[in-house]
Amino acid sequence: MNSSYRVATRGSKLAIIQTEILTRNLRKLDSSLKCDLIKIKSSGDINKNKLLFSVNEKGVFEKEVDRAVLEERADFAVHSIKDIPTELDDELVIASILKRESPNDVLIGKSKLNLERLEPNSYVGTSSLRRAVQIKRKNPNVKVIPIRGNVESRVRKCINGDFDALVLAEAGLRRLDMSDLIVQRFNCLDFIPAPGQGAIGIVCRKDNKKILSILQTIEDRPTRFAINAERSLIRYLNAGCRFPVGAIAIPNLRTKRIVLHASVFSADGSQSIKGKKSDVITNSSHIGRELANDLLARGAADFAKEWRHALEKWNSQK
Repeated sequence: MNSSYRVATRGSKLAIIQTEILTRNLRKLDSSLKCDLIKIKSSGDINKNKLLFSVNEKGVFEKEVDRAVLEERADFAVHSIKDIPTELDDELVIASILKRESPNDVLIGKSKLNLERLEPNSYVGTSSLRRAVQIKRKNPNVKVIPIRGNVESRVRKCINGDFDALVLAEAGLRRLDMSDLIVQRFNCLDFIPAPGQGAIGIVCRKDNKKILSILQTIEDRPTRFAINAERSLIRYLNAGCRFPVGAIAIPNLRTKRIVLHASVFSADGSQSIKGKKSDVITNSSHIGRELANDLLARGAADFAKEWRHALEKWNSQK
């Protein structure tokens, strides 16, 4: 192994912590190894005031970071898997997926009340349409308010009283050592997470066989199978930030099987279509496609059309 690698990442504290997690994994192979960070601002970081669902573009947190790998300014790039679009540049590949942290969503809030017990008209912040719909389904009387910024700044706004509560990914809070703020942890099958939530992916060039080989040795295979299923689902649903889809795959190495659960929601949140598929673990990508076709056959395409129209109307009024 080389003693040093150039690693492209976003400059946020959470992205740097994810890179440290990668470095710790690599040091199990070579204790002297060093990773030199190349911090890059993505378009998603620069346009902080623009809500994600109003951006009709994929890879807003990933594109500029991966360009450093394409241009060979970096050996590889570190991302949250859910930020990586299903269609990568032809010269790139997700070389490794590290062991998944908790995929659950959680609630934080000064009142310490669960979501269902929050007072009417309480302000609940979220950066995600998927979370917004599920929040309203659990408590129709709260007001869901869009919020942007890194995890720390969002938490600060809640602590300062701008919001009564926030719904966030548990993995981010744990990695930032902020899990003591968690008031409620949602069950993944009841409040379904984003595909890929909690997992870290490492992207490198396909032609860099040496780097590819090294990164594959630190991969967590159960997490890879789960992510393959979830990403296959959203690829065939053609889902992005503008069509909220929840999915979680649960692999079982003992039985060598995997179960994929997914939900899609209507634009007004009143309806949902749920589904699940199970197969042998090596067919993880196949069940993603199967479940996507099942959801589409049951009306998911109509939901997607509703969301497009609703967001086009929202954007025209801004």
